[in-house]
Amino acid sequence: MPLPLGFTGAWLDRADQLRTDAARFGEAVADPRARCLLLDGIDFVPREGGGLRWESLDPADERALMLLGIDDAGIPHFVREAPVGARIDARSRTVMRLLPLLSAAEAALYGGARSLVDWHARHRFCAVCGAPTGLFRGGWGRRCDSCNAEHFPRVDPVVIMLAEYEGRVLVGRQPGFPPGFFSALAGFVEPGESLEEAVARELWEEAGIRVSDVSYVASQPWPFPSSLMIGCRAVAHDLALTLDTTEIEAAMWVDRADVRAALAGDMGAPFMAPPPLAIARHLLEEWAAG
Repeated sequence: MPLPLGFTGAWLDRADQLRTDAARFGEAVADPRARCLLLDGIDFVPREGGGLRWESLDPADERALMLLGIDDAGIPHFVREAPVGARIDARSRTVMRLLPLLSAAEAALYGGARSLVDWHARHRFCAVCGAPTGLFRGGWGRRCDSCNAEHFPRVDPVVIMLAEYEGRVLVGRQPGFPPGFFSALAGFVEPGESLEEAVARELWEEAGIRVSDVSYVASQPWPFPSSLMIGCRAVAHDLALTLDTTEIEAAMWVDRADVRAALAGDMGAPFMAPPPLAIARHLLEEWAAG
């Protein structure tokens, strides 16, 4: 890929061995160098000049700590669970405006922390018996206080793909997109389905096209709230489109000149390209480069 994918490249060692060792986890919490990521709900609070804001651990704060990892100097980094009743907006527009203030590595670290805090906020009760749950494994799981069922943070696989036909690729837009914005089509992988089958099904359901020769390109965590975007390409059988207008407002086939113009931000481009953090942009860049 020409550039690192957004939300990848976090610099911390996840230190799984500390998650399951209560004594070592306690030592990490007691480390006077330990740092805690400051969040507003699940949105980050930028420091002056940009970047993530880290604070020393406040012993008066009784919210549970989750271990994000250990840096090269051996300093543990944590994030706290959100307060009960805190504002949790998994698709916050505010944070999308703030993300350019972060470096690529900071965005990656924040993305993982954001998804983790969001998951805990939505899983305070057991899915088996309904009793309250508590954190364990250094914050990377919850255990039921009543039936001892264990629950772990989930990742939702999503295929996002470019369908290609004789030098053109398909881009589409949802009704909520900004004016002129088009992107690659995408959809959640369903139970009992391979990635290749999900790509073919989504393109058929949303655009009415049949495809073959599905190939994997790259993947990207997308913390809104907890998706793993799996970038693919596929070969369409023809150009005829039949859109599911409940999902796709408009779609069109574009050639490499169109894509290059959109990526360059040309005013005359037929569409506005996805932002640099999105894997859809990287798919378009990779395809435009031939």
